[in-house]
Amino acid sequence: MSRAIELAKIKGHMDSTLAALLWLVGGLAALLAGAKYFVEGIAEIARAFGVSPLIIGMTVVAFGTSTPELVINALSAHRGETALAFGNIVGSCTVNIGFVLGLTALIQPLKVESSLITREIPMLWVAMAGFLILGNDAWLSGAATDAFQRTDGLVLLLLFGIFIYYTAIYSIAQRRLAGLGPSQEDAFMEEVGAEAAAAKPPSGLKTYGGALLGLAGVSAGAAWAVDGATALARLWGMSENLIGLTIVSLGTTLPELVTCVMAARRGDAGIALGNVVGSNLFNILAIGGTVATLRPVSVPGGGHWDLLFMAALSAVLLPLAIRSGQRITRAEGAFLLASYLAFLGWRLLGSV
Repeated sequence: MSRAIELAKIKGHMDSTLAALLWLVGGLAALLAGAKYFVEGIAEIARAFGVSPLIIGMTVVAFGTSTPELVINALSAHRGETALAFGNIVGSCTVNIGFVLGLTALIQPLKVESSLITREIPMLWVAMAGFLILGNDAWLSGAATDAFQRTDGLVLLLLFGIFIYYTAIYSIAQRRLAGLGPSQEDAFMEEVGAEAAAAKPPSGLKTYGGALLGLAGVSAGAAWAVDGATALARLWGMSENLIGLTIVSLGTTLPELVTCVMAARRGDAGIALGNVVGSNLFNILAIGGTVATLRPVSVPGGGHWDLLFMAALSAVLLPLAIRSGQRITRAEGAFLLASYLAFLGWRLLGSV
């Protein structure tokens, strides 16, 4: 009888795990599909109301691939699942550099534009330093626990606003002085222009319908993904931080992975670095700031190691970018990928 009860418990556990995985995978699929239609619809609506293409490209469209992270983390914070949000923010940044950038460089070496070296990567360093400092209250002010408070969130959002303002002013000045389009001599603005040109859905009712349908998909998908992720954490005995760092961050980073790999396959891998740096800036400043403003986010157990690894990956980007003739080679891509996989394995083994 006890054997039958034990088998029934195992079967029940497997059924629960499968159900949680289906909720998570289905939620991520709905989230990614909904984000695509939502971003395209909002971009077209903004264009119809006369918003500058530059502003549309730099806000709605250029960071459109980070919409899944924004929604899922905002919902996690609203529900009080702040460890999941922390893990996803940090995990998305490490996946972007270690996995997405490393894999793209393995497919084709990445050309590094000068504007990334002089502007975007240094800004990423500033964002990373600010994130590390704000997340170490015990060291900074002698607090009992480390957490991102609402004031910290506002600081991160302010830094994001400064970055957007500075980039827009720089681009406009370059165009006026040299008479050049935004896609010339500027990797970040090249990515903005390409994304904005691609976001041209049908106008009229289909545009509004697509935006509403995308919003519904994003909302439902985020709810399902959070439910599935938290259920898996309980079933597997893993922390929500680790679930966010691994499964959820890999799922929400799929748009960046697809964009970069497809660019590499068509011989245009140079946009990958701009895409990754821009996405990480958005993750740290805009998403991190939004989540902390909604609800204070405590640094979970093991979270400081995750922060340090994210900072280390960001720190090596500039040395990699300026050596080898401003190219990230296949060997350097292999180094990034191996570093990410080694850290991921260490974190997973440490949780067993």
